[in-house]
Amino acid sequence: MSSSSSSSPLISILSNVSQQITIYLGTFLIIIGVIGGILNIIIFLSLRTFRENSCAFYLLIMSFVNIGQLFSGQLSRTMISGYSIDWTLSSLFYCKFRWFFIQGFTIISFSCMCFATIDQYLSTSYNRRYQQWNNIKLACYLCIIAFICAIAHGIPSTIYYNHTISLTTNKTICTITNNIYQKYRTYVYFTVIAGALPVFISVLFGSLSYRNVQQLSYRQVPVIRRELDKQLTRMVLVQDVYIFIAIVPYTIVLITETFVNVQNNPIGNAQLQFAESLTATIYYTFFSFPFYIYIIVSKRFRQQLIYVLSRIYNHFGRQLPIVNNQIAPETTNIN
Repeated sequence: MSSSSSSSPLISILSNVSQQITIYLGTFLIIIGVIGGILNIIIFLSLRTFRENSCAFYLLIMSFVNIGQLFSGQLSRTMISGYSIDWTLSSLFYCKFRWFFIQGFTIISFSCMCFATIDQYLSTSYNRRYQQWNNIKLACYLCIIAFICAIAHGIPSTIYYNHTISLTTNKTICTITNNIYQKYRTYVYFTVIAGALPVFISVLFGSLSYRNVQQLSYRQVPVIRRELDKQLTRMVLVQDVYIFIAIVPYTIVLITETFVNVQNNPIGNAQLQFAESLTATIYYTFFSFPFYIYIIVSKRFRQQLIYVLSRIYNHFGRQLPIVNNQIAPETTNIN
């Protein structure tokens, strides 16, 4: 009895801290992520060298998708865990399509990240034949394939997510009603598709790209292209490192939840829920931070940002109405 009463404050503290992390950090990630994503889109579209580069095209598509992921995933997570507002309970449509969009945006975003990393490896390669695969046309085809695969992958979630009555609370919940799909989601989607696979591809080809870039200065490569390759490779490589930091902790926690039974251990359950809340927030930084990573590591990106912001300022500055605050002198007629 005493151990139960002594553990109650710890459980309450962990629960409260988890809620605060979800509310404040979650909201912060949404705001800076959407702003950064919009600026990414403007910058990648405003510079011709970016528009004509396949790696920049992948990063552009990823910027669009990341904004969608923040709204479909992080926003709903903040409302559910932070404010106890669960739209999946009031809408069967939202119950079925929430995970459709979350999984879809995740797959497309990670695919674009992997494509960009492989693209930079091909672009910086010695082999001319490899460099031929580095083009906008192929990038468009690969992104279309990624969209199709993401849509096809999400169809089962619209079928197997349903409203059911919880046996413990006797209340309506939104949950998976097919055991096979539940196991697939746990062991394949979270562990491989949204976990180990993108990390492995990004780290592998990122390392190969780094080796190629180190040798660029010794090769007969035009200066402009060499600098662009270095800038883009630096942007992609830092994000390759960050994808490891963002994904691995969350994947480990999800695997732990799968194999460790803490239903009869309130403290262990509270600790695991806290770990999930913290690592999930770190996980969503992958979708919020790209713009700020690019700003830090790429001089060309910073220059283009300054140019874009100055254009926006000049455009709206000229449209502001000029208010005449001068007071006309009063004239008095003397008769």
